[in-house]
Amino acid sequence: MNLRDSCKSSLLVLLFVAACSPVEDPTLLPAFDAASALPPPAKDAVPANPQRNLLWGDLHIHTSYSTDAYTLGVRATPDDAYRFARGGTIEHGVGYPIRIDRPLDFAAVTDHSEYLGAARVNAEQVLPLETRSLRERLLHDGPLSLTVAFLRSVRNVSGLDVYTMTPEIDAIGREAWQLMIDVAQRHYQPGVFTTLLGYEWTSMPDGQNLHRNVIYRDTRVPDFPYSSLESLDPADLWDALDAQRAAGMTMLAIPHNANVSNGLMYGSRQYDGSPFDAAYAEQRLRNEPLSEILQVKGSSDTHPLLSPEDEFADFEIFSAQLSPTGAQSEPRGSYARDALRTGIEFAHSEGFNPYRFGVIGSSDSHNASSSVEEGNHHGKLPFMDGSAALRLGKATLLRGSLHRPSQWGAAGLAAVWAQENTRESIYDALARRETYATSGPRMTLRFFGGFDYTGDMLERPDLLQRAYAQGVPMGGVLGPAAAGETAQRAPVFALWALKDPRGANLDRLQVIKGWVGDDGKSREAIYDVALADGRAPGPAGQAAPVGNKVDVATATYSNDIGAAELRALWTDPDFDPDREAFYYARVLEIPTPRWSTYDAMRLGVPAPEPTSLQERAISSAIWYQAAGAGAP
Repeated sequence: MNLRDSCKSSLLVLLFVAACSPVEDPTLLPAFDAASALPPPAKDAVPANPQRNLLWGDLHIHTSYSTDAYTLGVRATPDDAYRFARGGTIEHGVGYPIRIDRPLDFAAVTDHSEYLGAARVNAEQVLPLETRSLRERLLHDGPLSLTVAFLRSVRNVSGLDVYTMTPEIDAIGREAWQLMIDVAQRHYQPGVFTTLLGYEWTSMPDGQNLHRNVIYRDTRVPDFPYSSLESLDPADLWDALDAQRAAGMTMLAIPHNANVSNGLMYGSRQYDGSPFDAAYAEQRLRNEPLSEILQVKGSSDTHPLLSPEDEFADFEIFSAQLSPTGAQSEPRGSYARDALRTGIEFAHSEGFNPYRFGVIGSSDSHNASSSVEEGNHHGKLPFMDGSAALRLGKATLLRGSLHRPSQWGAAGLAAVWAQENTRESIYDALARRETYATSGPRMTLRFFGGFDYTGDMLERPDLLQRAYAQGVPMGGVLGPAAAGETAQRAPVFALWALKDPRGANLDRLQVIKGWVGDDGKSREAIYDVALADGRAPGPAGQAAPVGNKVDVATATYSNDIGAAELRALWTDPDFDPDREAFYYARVLEIPTPRWSTYDAMRLGVPAPEPTSLQERAISSAIWYQAAGAGAP
């Protein structure tokens, strides 16, 4: 054997050894110990407040009662999910302890209604993680073995035809649904912690994500959730919900983060291809007052191709459809800002708006948890991203469309302005769209609009009373100003933001506007209305960057730039009272380390780009409805 052949042979041996050797991953340690698991901490009740309390929650959590979660390593139950949300320690699917940094105020377990609970009790199918645990595999197996086991597992959840619906499967689902109800009742502590009953309707035609989370106001719920096995058409889901509403139930549906819907979630025609009409718009608005725009699979606020003038549009963009091919999703019709623009175009031309919705964030965790903190991120699905080595692609040989977690974010949270921490009060806030989304941090954000706000408003002790009495909060609708000499007056917007008390300082506070032009087409503009550190917008309208104090090697940052609070009283300089418009607020933090930077530091490997990100909060819009437009 010559030297060249010897080198090739040695390289092959090294590659084989590497493929068969386990990856050292400190995020797997320590192992979960039930005896040392911490219970949820005591928490005071939130007093009623007519000017609203800010409550934090997650309305998109899966447990082992979802088929995909169980198949890919989750064994935690709805009881575990609520214990985690309340601040208790639970076991991750990879066998280490997880605990949220701060308890939530409310949560909903939304397991998939399709084959609910069936995977847990299916005796006919033996899954790879039932013969050997994922923890054992990660500690002792190399990337090659793990890849084979992963592909075998995924094969079992490659579609909605996992099982044949039988009376036995139906009975399992009904038992699981009743358990979800009973567990939610057991954890509900009005004033302290609220559980909301719900499920996920999982329509995915050809890998295009049209999922909705259905949330109920109280315990008046159906005998069993509506499922995409009955129909993939959202209008059929709405018909089912309308029938439940007629039977005395109260609920709403929240479209799943729409970025991989391939343009179907917020298209310009109905699912069956027929044109929109007023009846369609009314039914959609009645059933879907909110959309989820920030979660583990990234952002669906906007996309750089849709908002090329928005320098912050390129945030946690994830575009691979949830199909085996991972084909790229069409941006138009898949992002919320684009939908709001489509909606005001319809309002202008047709007199109805099918897309007048507010926004929230949530996790879409399938781990019975809310993995929202970048530095405490533990992934969505254990076998896909349950450890640092899995998330960064070091533990398996999967690449491309088969390894998507590297493009995922660290989830989001729902922020709700509600009078009380109760099911009814939180649900009513959701229904009136007085909500906002964050990418994880708990920044406080207020946004009001009205025609009678005065220049001293932000300094007045009765600020909130005046804001509500003389205008509308986020999620509201403004009609034209009163007749007379004020009829051409532009609305005034009052907005302010406070940093997360445990997080990063703020960079800027913005208003994002969409309006209809003379040609009936919508436009958008971004206004910096408050900037930290004494900055001002430049001649082109954009302000200088706030700076970046992230130390990539140590995954740390400093708060010696930015501001703890930003506020503004802003009037639209280009207001046209005859044009439909919407406005929403966005607040950006200074740069902080991304979850992948924390993982790289723990593994001792170079951090992938982007190494930092600017986390954010995004409010529900306030709509201006021109005279003669359709009803709100």
